[in-house]
This record gives sequence, structure tokens and C-alpha cells, in this order.
Amino acid sequence: MTEKQPQEILEKRLRHVEALLECYRGAAFLHSVRADVNAEDAAHVRHLLFGWNKSPLSRVGRALRGGWLLVHGQTVEGRPLKEAVQRAREIVEKDGVKSLYRRVRRRLDARLQQRPKTKKKSGKSKEILSENVEKVLNPYRQVVPPARDLGLVPKILIVAELSIPQCAKYRVWQRKEELELLGWEVEVVNWHDPQSALSAMQTSWEVIFYRTPAVSVIQTLITEAKRFGIEPWWEVDDLIFDLELYGQNSNLLSLSKSEQEILLEGAGLYRECLQLCGRGIASTRVLGDIMLRAGVREVCVIENALDGETLRIADQLLAIEKAPRENGDIVVVYGSGTRTHDQDFVECAAGLAAAMDIEPRLVLKIIGELTLPDDFRRFGARVEYLEGRDYAGYMAVLAGADIAIAPLEPSIFNDAKSNIKFLEAAILQVPAVCSPCDTFRDVVEDNRNGFLAKDKTDWREMLLALAHDEALRERIGHQARLDVLEHYRPEAIARQQVAVQFPSPERRKTDRLRVMAVNIFFKPRSFGGATLVAEEMATHLSALETDVAVFTSYEPIPALFSSSLRYEIEGLPVVGSPLSTHIDPIAGLDNPRCTAQFISWVKAFRPDVVHFHSIQGLGLGMLQACLEEGVPFVVTLHDAWWLCERQFMVKPNGRYCFQRHIDLNVCRSCLPGAMHLKVRQDMMLSMLKEASLLLTPSESHRALYLANGFDPEQVKVNRNGFSWPKVPHKPHQPKTPIRFGFVGGQEAVKGFPLVREVFEGLESTDWELVLIDNTLNLGFASMDVSGWKVKGKITIQPAYGDATRDDFFNSIDVLLFPSQWMESYGLTVREALARDVWVISTAPGGQAEDIVDGVNGNLIPLDGRPEPLKTAVEGILARPDMLDSYVNSMKDALPNFRRQAEELKQYLQSVVQ
Repeated sequence: MTEKQPQEILEKRLRHVEALLECYRGAAFLHSVRADVNAEDAAHVRHLLFGWNKSPLSRVGRALRGGWLLVHGQTVEGRPLKEAVQRAREIVEKDGVKSLYRRVRRRLDARLQQRPKTKKKSGKSKEILSENVEKVLNPYRQVVPPARDLGLVPKILIVAELSIPQCAKYRVWQRKEELELLGWEVEVVNWHDPQSALSAMQTSWEVIFYRTPAVSVIQTLITEAKRFGIEPWWEVDDLIFDLELYGQNSNLLSLSKSEQEILLEGAGLYRECLQLCGRGIASTRVLGDIMLRAGVREVCVIENALDGETLRIADQLLAIEKAPRENGDIVVVYGSGTRTHDQDFVECAAGLAAAMDIEPRLVLKIIGELTLPDDFRRFGARVEYLEGRDYAGYMAVLAGADIAIAPLEPSIFNDAKSNIKFLEAAILQVPAVCSPCDTFRDVVEDNRNGFLAKDKTDWREMLLALAHDEALRERIGHQARLDVLEHYRPEAIARQQVAVQFPSPERRKTDRLRVMAVNIFFKPRSFGGATLVAEEMATHLSALETDVAVFTSYEPIPALFSSSLRYEIEGLPVVGSPLSTHIDPIAGLDNPRCTAQFISWVKAFRPDVVHFHSIQGLGLGMLQACLEEGVPFVVTLHDAWWLCERQFMVKPNGRYCFQRHIDLNVCRSCLPGAMHLKVRQDMMLSMLKEASLLLTPSESHRALYLANGFDPEQVKVNRNGFSWPKVPHKPHQPKTPIRFGFVGGQEAVKGFPLVREVFEGLESTDWELVLIDNTLNLGFASMDVSGWKVKGKITIQPAYGDATRDDFFNSIDVLLFPSQWMESYGLTVREALARDVWVISTAPGGQAEDIVDGVNGNLIPLDGRPEPLKTAVEGILARPDMLDSYVNSMKDALPNFRRQAEELKQYLQSVVQ
């Protein structure tokens, strides 16, 4: 085997890999589209069910079903009636009849709350819910800084009508080429795809709407553009926005009545869109003047011109030597395109027919649809119709012509049209005879680079002059090509016309570190400890002379077409991707739409490094995108999601899974029927191993990942900060009850059942238990302790926030943290320790790392038994004076957000360097 053969084999395999990669990408995208459709269908079904459940007939049906189930020995939930009766007896024996009544009543109330209300909500509840909705939605509606002020990559978005190939070529793809010559990034989106248009708009400096009507989706896009501080442009190359002048176009008479009505009705929508944008781009001076008369404040003229495609086709065609015609025919070509040019052709018809009568060698080739006057029937085979064809095919026919004609009816409508037909003929060195409309007069000089024919005599004489003089044809054609190359080549139009309104942008240069933070939630949708850390790190990094941008999710807003959404929080630019709360865990592993929106944000912001926090639902495609874009990334491992399908390694029975090295055989018993676990694990580990650095909030959590094969050099600890007290803690007052606090909610994994069992078993009465109910801030309660048989006092408080955090910790002396899983960190524990609050916590786990048993708290085993917790609580009740003057002597070693951010920045800079 030669040395060349292995190289050829490797190259062939590389091509195979690249082909497979493209297929896999395509398949992923198709699956994502299907998933989106299924999600929309599910939302529609939920809407239908909502309406059904609201109907009186549905209530009757539910009542009949409930009765039928009871007769057949089942509850409404489908459980055996015997089990329900047995459970009721147990509650009565343990808590009494009143407790059973309260539980049944609470469950009924909960069911009623889930159903559509026909009665008005209480004033307070309605007010709280309304305030919360407005609080969440308000940032999405606010005006945000323009993309240019954020230093994003200079980009212009063109939202265009692309269904008319010639219009798209001359007003869209040419504009893209010219703008790119000036240094702009340009993105073109079909206006029928508002989702993509709105997503692209989030990072655009300028927006051009080409030939779009003011339908609702376009109005939404214009409104959103103005939210970004963009004054959009409306561009067109036909007089389609002035109903009166458009109606004067006699070519419309060749259309049916219904077709005329559709076109004229559209004129009003085009005019409205022009006025909504407020600025216009016209292809001709006359068209620009009419735009100004429509009431817009600014208009610029950018002519139709040559482009790279036209020049390339022309050069190829000119390189082919014309074969002499045996019959000596002199070919005249007219490109009609559509059947709306019948009246235009009348301008040249008499003169052309007269010339053909005099010169029998003249033949006429018509490209496209045209109804010829009856006079032309006498020419028989000398008139040839050619079907419409693509641009290259059209240019090939034109290149074979001896003469091109461009007749236009005298009217303001045609004065507003551009001189495309002259440009196309000139670049092929084909001499042209044109009507003397405004734009032709600007460029055509009689007997130098073309001819202008105003009547029958001009048309006849000029056509005959060209037909009789081959040297004249060559001279005129050659000069025409030189002139259009000088004035209409892309570089000339870009510099002389486009740059007037879109000058070459200056790209901002900075020595500051640029970081993109990614988290499933971000303000205003703040939820969970990881989100708090992500928000604080973004804010503190920004204060440390770092440019920070954020990528997150938002609850889908129907009016925004599932597009990405840019908004601003505390001076930070944030882009959200729509993510339904109903997304399933498997779909959440790979989210192609989210990945595409993430890539767009990365390309616009150009971060030096991407910092991923919790991304479940957003998908691993973002990490793959970083690899493809060559952007290093760091992952903070806030929980076990990267290792376990169950994010916190809590089994279905509410118990913690104590695996250290993850065994998928154990996982399969926890998730029977899950077929994707091996694929999931492979995807997760492969991406994590490509990370430049992995960060954990605690040594305990780091050990979990090391136990699963990660390099110790790759995994570092970046301890989470927290909110330190703004006021000193109020110490326990002598001879007053000890106040215990629990903030973990009612989940078993947080130890709630243990707390109840312990406090119901206390003989002491000299204590108070403060419980946090997270739903009180929403206007209703979810926690009921009326059935607890205790001898002390129980108080329920709403969840605390920044403004009330110190108040809560001032209301307790001891924090209970009997979590039944190895927490990755334990934010509440640190908040308590910093405020001189004693902590009783389970160990091992991240929650226990800052507690020294007997010094600033008590550590109890993580074994699910109530006895250790009870012993710790009774020990404190036996010595209440120990808390009278207690101060945590070790709190200075606790981290804060600033120190965490400083360390994080060092980690991120090391990755970039």
C-alpha cells in the first residue's frame, strides 16, 4: 500500500463522517420540528379540556362518574375504596376526626382551585396573582439598548418577500452582497417565517422590510424593532403602495377583475407598512419622491444594479464565441416575464412591426407571457415564444440576441421603475433600444451606449440602424458594458449609494473578558438556588470589569411566535429561548431550536468563554455548538443532573439514592422502561469531558464527580456565596422559648416528615417551630399543621426574599436542615451560619461542610431515622442558655458572592488564556 492510499482512505472516512454529521443534524432538527408540533397540539388539547371542564355538562359528567366509581368500590382517583377507608381510620386514630375533616376539605379546595373559576377570586388573591404576572412579563416589554450599544456584531436583518425571484435578486440578495462589502453581517428571512425574523431581530443593528404588507405579524415585528431602538426601513422597487397611482397602470387591464382587486387592496397594506416603518428605501428617484409624499420622514435611493451572480454569468457567456447564423437572422429579444406587460409592448409594437416589414432578417423572441397585437400574426415563424426560465437561462437567451428592447408605457408608474433591462443587456454587450422613462434617461445616451425611442418612427429607425450595421451594434454594446461596470458594479453601488445610510460599521475592540452565562432560569423567572447563584455571578462579574451576557429560557408568549427574546436585567443583556413547562426530560436533553437561538446569541456577542450553570431543558446542543464555534466553556455542576436522570438522585419513593459511582443497572430499576439511559450517559459524559473546566460548589459534590471518572485537574471547587445579613442577628432572649425554623417545604427528601415526628414526640412545651409555606405569597396556603399533636407553638410564615431574609432569621434561634440527600451545597445553611443561627444538619453532603459539630451546629447522620434529630433538638432544649449569647466564631471563613465571583473570574480567565 502506498503512502497516498492511507491518506485517501482517511479523507474518504472524513467525508463519510461529515456526511453523517449533516444527516444527524438534519434528523435532530426534523425531530425538534415534530416535537414543537406535538407540543402545540398538546397545548391545544389542554385548551379544549379547559373549556370542557368549565362547562356545566362536564360538572354533571364528573358527578356521574364519581357516583359510578363509588358504587363499584373505587375513589374518584381510581384507588380501591377499602384503602381510602383504611387511611381515613388511621388519620382519625392518630390525629382525630377534625384532622380528617380538614384534610378532606383541603383536598377538595385544592381540586376546586385547579378548575376554572366561575366566581371571582378574592380581592387579595386576584391582586397578588396579577402583580406576579405583571412582574414577570414587564421586563420582556421594556425598551432595551440597541445592539450597536452592546458591542454586538454589526448585523442588518432583511425581512423580505422572496416569492418573486427577480425582485428578490435585485432588492434582497443584491442588498445583502452590497452590505457585506461594507463589512456588515446580513441575515435574510422570509416574512412568512416570523419566528425566525423575530429571533434574528434580537441581535440586529438595523432592520429592512422589503415588500411586506402591514399584516398583523409584520406589525408585531415592527413594534418589536422599535423596542430595540431600531427605526426600521421599508424598501420596494415598484409603485405598489399608492392606490391612486397604482390604479393608473394600464397593464392591470390584462388581469382578471379579481386579480386586479387583490393587487389594489394590497396597496393599502403596503402603504401602511411604509408609514409604520417611517423610513423608505426606493430603487428610483421618482419612487423616493412618492414615498416622501406618503408621509415618511426619510427616504434614500439605492438603484438596482449588477451583482456577483450577474457578472459571473455574463463573463461565462461572453467567453463563448457566438456561432454565425446560417440564415443571417438578426434576433431581437424582449423579456416580458409576466402577462402584465401587454400595454408596455404596445409602445414599440408599431415601430417594431414596421422595421420587421422593411428588414426581413429581423426576428422577435419573447421570453415569458405576452399578448401580441394582431399585426404580428403576419410574421409567422419570425416571432418565437420562449417559456420563462431561471435567471441564467434568461441571460443565455439574451446573450444570443443582436438587439434588446425595453418598451414602457409613459406613466408615473413606469417612471418609478428601474432600468434593469438595460443593465442586463449592457453587461452582455447587447445594444438596447429603450423607452425614455426617467431611469433610462439617466443612463442611456443616444448613439453612444444605447438608444431612446419615444414614438413609432424612433423605434423603426433605431431598430433598422442596428440591424443594418454590425459595427454599430458592437460599438454600442461595448460602450454600454463599460458604462454599467463603472456605475453599477457592486462595489460602486455599495460605496456611492448604500454607504450613505449604512456606512461601514466600526467593530468595538475591548480587552475586557467577555463571558456568556447560561442557566435554565433567570430574572424575572427566578427559581432555585442555582438560579440565584447564576444571577449573582452575572451581576458581580459585571462589576469586576467583565462584559457579561446571559442566555436563559422564558415561558412561551404566543404573540412572539416561539422566537428568542432579548431583554435587560440590571444592565445585563439577556436572551431567552421559549421553553414550555411541559417539556419532557428526554426532549430536554437535545433542543435544536434552543441551540440555534443560542448560536445566534454567541455569534452576536462573541464571548471569550461560556459559563453553563443548570441547563436541563435547554439541551446539550449548546455545548456542541461551543465546540463547533471554537468557544471554550466551563460548567458549574450545581446538582447531579449530569449523572442521573433524577436531578437530585431522589428515588420515586422520596428516598435518596446513595450511589457514588453511577451504575445504570441500578438506575434501570429506579426508572423501569427507560430505554435512553445509556445514550443519555454517553452524551453527558462526552460533553463534560470536553469542558475546559468543571466547577462544583462543595468538596462533597466534587467527590461525586471524581467517583465517576472525571480528572481531578478538571474539577475545581468554587464555593457558592450567599446573601449576608444587613443587620445584626437578634440573640435568643433568656427565659423565652427556643425558636426553631424549617424552610424545606413538605417534601420527604427535605426531612419534613422527620420534623413532624420529632416535634410531636417532644415533652417540652418551651419551644416554637417556624415553618415556611412557599405558596402564601401567591395568595393561598399549602401547609396545614392543625392536625399536629404538639405541646409547643407552630407558626407558618411566607417565603422570604431579599427584603425579608434578615427578618426571618431574626425570628429563629435554630435552623433545622434534616435533608435526606447529599446536597451539593446548602444555601440556607450558610445564610443561617452567617447570622449566628445554630444549625442542625444531616451529614455527609455539601450542606455540612461549614458546620463543626458542637461549635456552630449539630451534625446528624443521613439515615432517615428521627432519633438523631430528636436527640439534637432535645439537647438544645435542655441547654437554652447556650444560645443567649451565641456568635458563630467561624463565620468569617464563609464565602460571599464577591469572593466567589473573583475566584470564578480567575478560573474563566485561565481557560481563555
